Amino acid sequence: MNIKRIKRIPTAQELMEQIPFPAHLKTLKQRRDEQIKNIFDGKDQRFLLIIGPCSADSEVPVCEYIGKLAAVQEKVEKQILIIPRIYTNKPRTTCEGYKGMVHQPDPGKETDLYEGIKAIRRLHIKALSEYHMPAADEMLYPENYLYLSDVLAYNAIGARSVENQQHRLTASGVNTPVGMKNPTSGDLSVMLNSIKAAQMSHTFIYTGYEVQTEGNPYAHAILRGAVDWGGRSIPNYHYEDLIRFAKQYLDQQLLNPAIIIDTNHANSMKQYAEQPRIVREVMMSTKYDATLKKLIKGFMIESYLEEGSQGIGENIYGKSITDACLGWDDTERLIYRIAESQ
Repeated sequence: MNIKRIKRIPTAQELMEQIPFPAHLKTLKQRRDEQIKNIFDGKDQRFLLIIGPCSADSEVPVCEYIGKLAAVQEKVEKQILIIPRIYTNKPRTTCEGYKGMVHQPDPGKETDLYEGIKAIRRLHIKALSEYHMPAADEMLYPENYLYLSDVLAYNAIGARSVENQQHRLTASGVNTPVGMKNPTSGDLSVMLNSIKAAQMSHTFIYTGYEVQTEGNPYAHAILRGAVDWGGRSIPNYHYEDLIRFAKQYLDQQLLNPAIIIDTNHANSMKQYAEQPRIVREVMMSTKYDATLKKLIKGFMIESYLEEGSQGIGENIYGKSITDACLGWDDTERLIYRIAESQ
């Protein structure tokens, strides 16, 4: 094989021993996990907000951002449960460019996966330790999930990964909710098949072992819009889209049917400032139709300290180096608006 070994990466168990999850945080994490599951199975009527930077590029500004979220969470805790996005893996269409903190813990330096896996574990533990907020990440690499399996509150399977067998099988063994995005083609049956697969038990090869999973009853849908053959964005958050998909989803008779609306990506046509408008429209749809009110559990929103995006090397503190995001002032207003609408 034309593959050159660079250095040995610690196993998940070895990394957990090097960077342990503090015992006093486990009860807090378990309590938050239960609260999130209660939202998905309808026992808790609060809205979920999975919100934060497109990519967690640097520990200090990300933690400052999460600290702001934590302060707002206290004020809206009766209406909203916030899960901060700490997305440490960045999917790339051509596999070029910045691939996230797991690849480059310092975006200005060369790839260092050994330091990257340590950096992402420290960051997720810090969010829990300092702000009591277990976070979400994208399961871009199924085997890498184990490095964070004890600290994550939520996982997402991206539009480019949702058709992949290994992602579906791994999701069936995850103990926390896993959101399946619709593929970039917009074929919703692909996403529904992925949800069904994740909710089933499977036996497969994983990290050198034959393993068996029990199935994940909290696998669910994330609508993120689509892209047509000419590269044009096709939103799928409008009322008519949601009504059609709700029927298609319920007809499958899957466990705990739930929809999260991704307000950026193809839904916003990559116009990040449209996210508050999209939220308002979806909230109106939930008031108009009882089925949508029951199925739509929350939003996935891209937001950071500073609005927009920048190139690597510009070094503007708290500004995304990948997809453009809402700034903090607009984010705070949006969260309070959602709370008032609940």
